[in-house]
Amino acid sequence: MEILVIGTGSIGERHVRCFLATNRAQIAIVEPNEQLRNTIRERYKLQHAWPTLDEALARHKFQAAVIATPAPLHIPIATRLAQAGVHVLIEKPLSVTLEGIPELQSILAEKKLTAVTAYVLRSYPVLAEMRQAIHEGRFGAPLQIVGVTGQNFPTYRPAYAKTYYASRASGGGAVQDAMTHLMNTAEWFGGPVTRLVADLDHKVLADVNVEDTVHVIARHGATMGLYSLNQHQSANEFTVTVICPKATVRLELHNNRWGWMEKPDSGWNYAPSTPLERDTAFSSQASAFMDSIEHAKAPRCSLAEGLQTLKVNRAILASVESGTWQTIQG
Repeated sequence: MEILVIGTGSIGERHVRCFLATNRAQIAIVEPNEQLRNTIRERYKLQHAWPTLDEALARHKFQAAVIATPAPLHIPIATRLAQAGVHVLIEKPLSVTLEGIPELQSILAEKKLTAVTAYVLRSYPVLAEMRQAIHEGRFGAPLQIVGVTGQNFPTYRPAYAKTYYASRASGGGAVQDAMTHLMNTAEWFGGPVTRLVADLDHKVLADVNVEDTVHVIARHGATMGLYSLNQHQSANEFTVTVICPKATVRLELHNNRWGWMEKPDSGWNYAPSTPLERDTAFSSQASAFMDSIEHAKAPRCSLAEGLQTLKVNRAILASVESGTWQTIQG
């Protein structure tokens, strides 16, 4: 499959590398920075590399594209690609506003194109296995979901202050950058968030003014949710606990495992798991995207699901601004 990757910063380069690793794709890139464009082209021995999307579309035909630009550009670029008949994988968050999304959806439907939102955590086997067990009814319907995650952001993303992260308008801040992964995961387990109230603050991160600490109380319909994230603690951890009538179920993504406890103080039972390199999930996401195009398989995170999580992002920020609960319409 001939695939165009648009934007070759750290996440765009990862997409280039991981699509190539599937041995199912030929990759070309669009990157306006000449030095970076030449570096990525040479590093991965790519045949085509263009400075603009218009030039790429004028000179070559692509079946699919990956949009790895700053979030405000996602929908305009996806719309341009859809008009050209190209399937799209759009990095998270889907956007920073709802503007242009209905038009994109209309074009996609008219041309029968696939659009996927790149919430890569859905490609981690431990998440998928835990979700399947919950959705099969093994433990009963979720009553409560508690998600807690944090890491030392300067350690893992030392250039954060010089990137999109420094401004909410470009998709930055903890809510749109990291919290959105936790909320999308919680919705995958417990269904769409319907109401929420939030608090956030800038506590530690140097050289930026956006939030680095977030708390959210939510409702997924009847299921209650409680979520916390910070980007400055020493421990790099990601846990989601789902309390069900028959058991408590827990994801420990940092330990690459999930488990359950059926009786009080009975100890955790952990499902078998194998070591996982981070690129493995991105390569799996790439294969799943191509499967959704070639074999009409359901996307791991559809455009509609990405839109729902975008609404959650916006509701968190609106809740903090207004100091009130926010209702999220489907």
